[in-house]
Amino acid sequence: MVHCNKRGSEALLGDCSHIFKYEQGGAAHLGGVLLSTLRNKPDGTFDLKEMESRIRGFDIHEPVTNLVAVENTHNYCGGKVLPMTWLDELADLCKKHSIPIHMDGARLFNACEYLGEKPSNVVKHCASVSVCFSKGLCAPAGSALAGSYHFIEQARRLRRMLGGAMRQVGVLAAPALVALDEIVPLLGFDHKRAFRLAKVIEGLFLDSFAVDVENLHTNIVLVRISENSPLTSEVVLQRLMEVCQSETMNDCKTENNDGVIVRGTHFNDKTLRFILHHDITDEDLWLAIMKITYVFKELDKNKQAAKKNQII
Repeated sequence: MVHCNKRGSEALLGDCSHIFKYEQGGAAHLGGVLLSTLRNKPDGTFDLKEMESRIRGFDIHEPVTNLVAVENTHNYCGGKVLPMTWLDELADLCKKHSIPIHMDGARLFNACEYLGEKPSNVVKHCASVSVCFSKGLCAPAGSALAGSYHFIEQARRLRRMLGGAMRQVGVLAAPALVALDEIVPLLGFDHKRAFRLAKVIEGLFLDSFAVDVENLHTNIVLVRISENSPLTSEVVLQRLMEVCQSETMNDCKTENNDGVIVRGTHFNDKTLRFILHHDITDEDLWLAIMKITYVFKELDKNKQAAKKNQII
């Protein structure tokens, strides 16, 4: 709403971006901003030639394109990190047309860990950037918006209008500082654990489940269910949260003989997501791997048996 401060303004962004998919059209509902989407590629980028061709405002009948928004890391694409060269090219185009860039950097520090770059370098072309302290940084809550002095002045006014002001914000700032000082340096361990989980799932060689290990960038593991399988992500996630006696008999349990449950996120009917973070230890990961291995093999075996019966 700061960047698109005239009603009828347009923002260009990816069709799989969080702002477009998961915010109930809030930009239009609250700010009168038209969100126009560009097709996201698997790496979280979009075609820059298409973007330039979609810039509007030269005709009196058109909305005015006042913003381009990117997401880094890209959640729906599996924690992908936007290439620095692509961001440079995007910045050149936006500068040419005098359009600011906003970065949804909810997981910005994961992107920096992967790239080996400082946050200031990753966001150097952006007029504004948002970061989240609870996604992977282990703070209980809290996000922040960064921009120029004038930008933040205007953002504070809009926040007040939307009811977002908080006098007791120090209770959020304190754990956010801990997150920056103590958790950010450890993000690499989350990435390694995610890679370990992905490699195990890949190594099961099951027909029903697949992971793109080669293109795994950060702490998000997307598991794809084969299109010809009757399984859905909701069925798989429900089974991962159940404990049956046969699991504990096969050592899928804790030291206290408790059953293991694994929670994930439903992305679509054929995709589920696992996220690794600081509170998931190596021991937790091992238990999760045992549970996932057991359940995936069970479901894949059941699918194969059903298929065989159908043929008979």
